[in-house]
Amino acid sequence: MAERGKTVAVVGSGLGGLSAAISLAQEGYAVEVFEKNAQIGGKLNVLSDAGYSFDLGPSILTLPHIFERLFERSGKRMADYFTIRPLRPHWRNFYEDGTVFDFVPEKDLMAAEADKVGESPANVERFLEYCENLYDLVNEGYFERGLDTVRDFRRHYGLAKFLRFDFFRTMHQAVGAQLTTPHMRQAFDFFIKYVGSSAEDAPAFMNCLPTIQFRYDLWYVDGGMYNIAKGLGRLMDELGIRVHLDCEVSEIRKGGARVEGVVAGGVFHPADIVVSNMEVIPAYRELLGEDAAFLRTLEKFEPACSGLVLDLGLDIQYPQLAHHNFFFSADQHDHFTSVFRKKVLPNDPTIYLVAASKTDPTVAPAGCDCLKILPHIPHINEENPVSHEEYLAFKERVLDKLERMGLTDLRKHVVFEHMWTPQDILRMYRSNRGSIYGVVCDRWKNFAFKAPKQSTRYDNLFFTGGSVNPGGGMPMVVLCGQNVARKIAAWDRK
Repeated sequence: MAERGKTVAVVGSGLGGLSAAISLAQEGYAVEVFEKNAQIGGKLNVLSDAGYSFDLGPSILTLPHIFERLFERSGKRMADYFTIRPLRPHWRNFYEDGTVFDFVPEKDLMAAEADKVGESPANVERFLEYCENLYDLVNEGYFERGLDTVRDFRRHYGLAKFLRFDFFRTMHQAVGAQLTTPHMRQAFDFFIKYVGSSAEDAPAFMNCLPTIQFRYDLWYVDGGMYNIAKGLGRLMDELGIRVHLDCEVSEIRKGGARVEGVVAGGVFHPADIVVSNMEVIPAYRELLGEDAAFLRTLEKFEPACSGLVLDLGLDIQYPQLAHHNFFFSADQHDHFTSVFRKKVLPNDPTIYLVAASKTDPTVAPAGCDCLKILPHIPHINEENPVSHEEYLAFKERVLDKLERMGLTDLRKHVVFEHMWTPQDILRMYRSNRGSIYGVVCDRWKNFAFKAPKQSTRYDNLFFTGGSVNPGGGMPMVVLCGQNVARKIAAWDRK
């Protein structure tokens, strides 16, 4: 346990910050959280209007046992704070040629879905076994032990295990070597959506991602995903964590090789330890005022992609939709190339569409659908900026595609509309260049490693969230918060 009265200031209340704050309080630290917005949760946000309710941020819950730990360590039950239910199907895949098939975790049902696209069920089963082997390897060290560097990897795993990570192929190459049909390859490639990256650039060990879903299921939070933030907020109150809302941190004050606290709301708050849930590069640039030479050393931690977030309230329902749906590009290579290499808006994007009203009738009026539509697009690029008019034209291409692929007369049935661009995401969350998922997973840039959880410049400064290991996605940033608390406690005992 921490020394009595030792203080921690947490910058930001995204899931990584909430997890770190709770975990540190459970270790005995006196924790204060400083949040620029009027509510906790960061990108885990909600929009309610005209009888519709939309999850503005994450829409998929996986690995709920990682969230459960936060409650168990305080002798609580997660089910007393929010409830979850598994979804069937996990998601539905739509293609331009009219092909439709589902992802489901049951082997016999998944075999039937594979048959629909001419893929051998045995191929799918073998591929999922390959994914499970990768997951078990990644989970045991990188996830659970909080490894931060390739050197950590080598030391922990040893050479024999290290080579089992399939380091010499991309995710896309490994998928293509084991599955034979374009539809199935495209669908499994797009598991990379969880971390906002390209399967053609990510290392093959990112094929651990399907196991997160096929082994541990895919879940919905009753009443909407924001109930996770509400539940964690209740737990924080019970732990005595003080949260300052509408209190933006403008500076992390430094003195030599240490930080001394934060300036928030124009007031200096001293702290023995600072944990930044603000992403690493913006924190160093905007809160610490680091020089350009140091910031250049962080360029390999390029931001993941952003998205055009389009929320539509409809006056009808589309029965062909599942809760989660993907409308695939006719040319996924072009989609990945446009977003991640050329950094331009794709001509024919792959579109993620959530129809939460299929599971939860409370989120829309009776007989109506509420749709969250999210195509991946590049993060903000100062060298090739995208105008608001270009985003609006892109929105029309997205709606054209959805209407062409079966959502007939979609525009005619819109009674409520809300849109966010990367600039809105940057303004709301101060994320790096409007990114949604933290740091990109790129075999050539960073080998899917993110920044380390402890600052290399300031001894008592730590980071949590999608820009540090193990990376983006709700369970990973919650795990990161737990890992950074453990790291702080071990560092503090030395």
